[in-house]
Amino acid sequence: MVVPRQFELREKGRNVYVFGLTSFMNDTASEMAYWILPAFLVSIGAGPATLGIIEGFSESVVSVAKLYSGYLVDRIERRKPIVVAGYVVANLAKPLLALVQAWWQVLGIRFTDRLAKGLRGAPRDIMLAESVEKSRLGSAYGLVQAMDSAGAIAGPLAAWLLVGRVGLRGVFWAAAVPGILSIVAVTLWARETGAGRMKTVEAAQDAPPSPRLSGSFYYLLAAVAVFSLGNSSDMFLVLRAQEVGIAAKYAPLLGLVFNTTYTTFSWPAGKLSDRIPRRLLVAGGYFVFAIVYYIFGAAPGKMAVWAAMAFYGLYYAMTTPVLKAMVVQAAPSDARGRALGVFYFVSSVMALSASLATGELWKYFGARIPFYCSAGLAALAAVLVTSGGRTK
Repeated sequence: MVVPRQFELREKGRNVYVFGLTSFMNDTASEMAYWILPAFLVSIGAGPATLGIIEGFSESVVSVAKLYSGYLVDRIERRKPIVVAGYVVANLAKPLLALVQAWWQVLGIRFTDRLAKGLRGAPRDIMLAESVEKSRLGSAYGLVQAMDSAGAIAGPLAAWLLVGRVGLRGVFWAAAVPGILSIVAVTLWARETGAGRMKTVEAAQDAPPSPRLSGSFYYLLAAVAVFSLGNSSDMFLVLRAQEVGIAAKYAPLLGLVFNTTYTTFSWPAGKLSDRIPRRLLVAGGYFVFAIVYYIFGAAPGKMAVWAAMAFYGLYYAMTTPVLKAMVVQAAPSDARGRALGVFYFVSSVMALSASLATGELWKYFGARIPFYCSAGLAALAAVLVTSGGRTK
């Protein structure tokens, strides 16, 4: 019996909401731990250079994992098991932060967490693309991103409420609760979308090569690479805020302020990208990033830092869901996973370099130089994206 395409899309369309709920729970768990991590590292004797190593090498494993999973997802039938496994491993690893005594143990846990994230990223994004019509790509990615960043509001808020009662290590343990709920949601309710593809990884080895990716894709990739070279870990923003005089206990509130903006504008930005050239939104987001990093470099005062952190969420809303839609749309249907894998790989490798460079520049020259360099690279990338021609 042939299933009508419209019925099939309606059935699979619930993946948008399932992945939204899963992202909300998972990001609540992640952000509970993420925004107190700098203070925790300081408590065990680590500093900015160590943070750069941890975040840089954690992102490096993401790049390799996303590249592999991107190539794999175009060639196998079942995507859901990879996605579920990614959420399981990540949410079993994060609570172990409560047990560590040295910075290298933090590195190992972050490494594992990011590996799991890298493996599940491309399969999940392809499942989303296969669950909606092409005309709703931006909206679908925007909705999931809005739920993800809503979790990033709940996470810092929960951490702020708990840290005074249970301490830093207690917050890590508490993060296990929403993490487990995210595993339950994706396992029980996500629908497989890869039916009709090859059955095994072994069979994939004999498959014909995927079609070539377009020149417009590689131009976009080059612009993203330029930007990512200055896109160091957000934890450097938290450290800079502490230098300005914002106490470590308020770090989760910085995340709350940032993610409120991110959540508010992610879905509208995604929907808007279905109607106007997406490159304009991405370029605008890069300019927002440049302004924020310039302000953090100058660090004129506490209020300016709080305002810049709120403004920073707009950069994420205008780029994260929109870039995914641009990459998916620029690739043939049987090369989407490869396109996403290459995109994620390049972004992560450049982010690794950015975090390592920021840590070292900060160590020897202070905070202003790395922040100003990041602002300049973002402005250049915005010009490149705008000049990239028609991508809609």
